[in-house]
Amino acid sequence: MSPHPYAFLAVFAAVAVAFPLAALGLAQLWFRLFQPAKPGDTKNAVYECGLAPTGDSWIQFKAHYYLYAILFLIFDVELHFLLPFAVAFTTLPAGALLAMLVFILMLAEGLVWAWHRGHLEWT
Repeated sequence: MSPHPYAFLAVFAAVAVAFPLAALGLAQLWFRLFQPAKPGDTKNAVYECGLAPTGDSWIQFKAHYYLYAILFLIFDVELHFLLPFAVAFTTLPAGALLAMLVFILMLAEGLVWAWHRGHLEWT
């Protein structure tokens, strides 16, 4: 007797559903068995290099640093898209040149937008 042609897919789907459910069940069991029922002040205390925390933990942090990092990543990754084009420039058709010009114009538009909004000013 030959197996059904889709039997492998049924077994694969069953394993794909059972494996994460088994992992979640094991995590729930671990949670119930090994977590203390009532965490105390020692467990909830902030630990920082073995020193007792002093003062307020809320500090004001400028989000501009993150914006600089995101803009750097955007333009850095886009520069990596330009490298293969520059290497194969002489062998590409005119459509590739047009596509790359549109790509560069979109990058320039993003840079002008960020500059116009004041995101590039270091304050």
